[in-house]
Amino acid sequence: MDVLVIGSGGREHALCWSLSASPLIGRLFCAPGNGGIAEVATCVPVDPLDFPALIAFCQKEKIGFVVVGPEGPLVAGVVEALEGAGIKTFGPTSKAAALEGSKGFTKDLCARYDIPTAAYKRCTNAAEAKAFIAERGAPIVVKADGLAAGKGVVVATSVEEANKAVDDIMGGAFGAAGAELVVEEFLDGEEISFFALCDGKNALPLLSAQDHKRVFDGDQGPNTGGMGAYSPAPVMTAALEAEVMARIVRPTMAGMAKEGRPFTGILFAGLMITAKGPQLIEYNTRFGDPECQVLMARLKSDLLPALLAARDGVLDRFDLRWSDDAALCVVMAAKGYPGDVKKGDEIRNLEAANKVPGVTVFHAGTRRDGDRILANGGRVLGVTAIAPTVREARERAYKAVDAIDWPGGFCRRDIAWRAMERAS
Repeated sequence: MDVLVIGSGGREHALCWSLSASPLIGRLFCAPGNGGIAEVATCVPVDPLDFPALIAFCQKEKIGFVVVGPEGPLVAGVVEALEGAGIKTFGPTSKAAALEGSKGFTKDLCARYDIPTAAYKRCTNAAEAKAFIAERGAPIVVKADGLAAGKGVVVATSVEEANKAVDDIMGGAFGAAGAELVVEEFLDGEEISFFALCDGKNALPLLSAQDHKRVFDGDQGPNTGGMGAYSPAPVMTAALEAEVMARIVRPTMAGMAKEGRPFTGILFAGLMITAKGPQLIEYNTRFGDPECQVLMARLKSDLLPALLAARDGVLDRFDLRWSDDAALCVVMAAKGYPGDVKKGDEIRNLEAANKVPGVTVFHAGTRRDGDRILANGGRVLGVTAIAPTVREARERAYKAVDAIDWPGGFCRRDIAWRAMERAS
């Protein structure tokens, strides 16, 4: 079977890396891919949002299965477009991807189906948002309703900061994503990422992970798309997983099916583990980035049959095998991220980093220029290591980071600090 992966980030490199090991795959393509993906798949210069061009490529190359990585094409309807052309595709329809495309939609769904989440208000103008903020006080969370690449969330520690966030978001800081706001109560606890593979009716729990959203050590600075992650998350016990499935994931699946939006694909629940139990912060409708990198590092099963089973609605007869080892990913970003960054710097010594035992360097914002790899984005590399313990995985990952010669890059040095505290 010939397979196409859509996307160009670290998540897509991890997916291509895992899929490339499948004996079921003939040719593997990625649109548009990046400098690292080119080592495991054929990169094709097709825009993920150019649906006619994607369809034409799939028909020309007789692609048997498409795996959609990023959220943008999902929310825009790429699954309907490809399936409508007779091309098997993994991912939710745009109606189901509304779980990520609109935070307000998700909050309303939670309210209708008694899914535990923070108290909230949907706001279409600044005045009503500021009135709710004045009523609730701080700390409080202000979110752009639409897609903002993981950056449209402000955890405000004062009313003044919250009001400024309202003005910034509704003033166009995140474009159309900020036309509507969700303002919600601040949840205190430990945040984790939880993933389930879904076929419209059944949900197969995958693994938990913890990521690091803030740009600097000590969880300081603005939110980003993610500066690192590790799996497993020590807080996620078997009992807690059962509770999350019973109170959050399965009610969401049932509610979406009841409303004519059956969910097929990856359901990524951002959870806060509070004194009252797990509460949903938000949903994403695809693998996380950089969480996908650590999940793929731990996956022992062939990924392709799992994705096909989800698309075909037969997950009730399916299971996956995972490594007991821990995996950790350190994101190397261009200086200035999450703001403006310089592109075009050469990144050297990637071969030395990849030779560290247990390490794979996944590319995100890179491009290939002959034999050179150049920085081409904000988050540029995901240095991922697997080892028997989180501490060992962390040591390996940072050893590989230190082998890379890229003066224009930086990373957090405290990835997995929660796990380190537990282990000490």
